[in-house]
Amino acid sequence: MKERANIKETSIQGLLLIERPTFSDERGFFHEVVRLNELLEASGVDFKPVQISHAMSLPKVIRGIHTEGWNKIIYPVTGKMFSAIVDVRPESPTFGKYESFIFDNTNLDSPHAALFLPKGMGNSICVIGNEPVHYIYAVDEYWDNSKARGIAWNDPDINIVWPVKNPILSERDRQNSRLRDLYPKKFK
Repeated sequence: MKERANIKETSIQGLLLIERPTFSDERGFFHEVVRLNELLEASGVDFKPVQISHAMSLPKVIRGIHTEGWNKIIYPVTGKMFSAIVDVRPESPTFGKYESFIFDNTNLDSPHAALFLPKGMGNSICVIGNEPVHYIYAVDEYWDNSKARGIAWNDPDINIVWPVKNPILSERDRQNSRLRDLYPKKFK
C-alpha cells in the first residue's frame, strides 16, 4: 500500500505544508519527511537539494527572520517549535504577510510535518517549551552569505505574535533591518 503525502497550500503562494504518514509500533516510528516526486506533482517545484543542514536551538531562542535566494525544506525533529514564515518577495500580492505554524515533536505519537519555502520567504523559528529543538533543512543552493538577509524579528509592520517573552537572540538578529528599510517603495 503506497501512502501519499498531504501537501497543503497556505495563505502565502508557494509556501507548502507537507504531511506524510508516520508508522508507529512498540519500537518507535518510521517517517518519510518528503518525496520530491510528490512535491513536484503537487506544486510544480522541481526541488533538487544540494546542502542539508542540522541546527539545534535552546528554549526561548528566536532565529530569524532570515531570507535567502534559494528554496528550502524545513523539518523539525525534536521539541516544540513556533515557525513564522514571512513573504518578502516584493512582487508578491502577500508581501509582508506572515503565516505561523507550531510543530510539537515532544512525543512519538505527535504528527510530523515539514515546510517547503520558495525563494523569497523569510524563515524564523522560536523554541517553546523546555526542550531544545533540533531541525533539519535542505536547500537547493550552497550557503552564500552574500545572499543572506535578515529582517527585524520584532518588525512592527509584520507584527508577529511571538510565544515567548525576552527571547534569546544572536547579535546579528538584534541588528536586522525593518522591512520598510529594505523595501521603502513598498511602504509609500
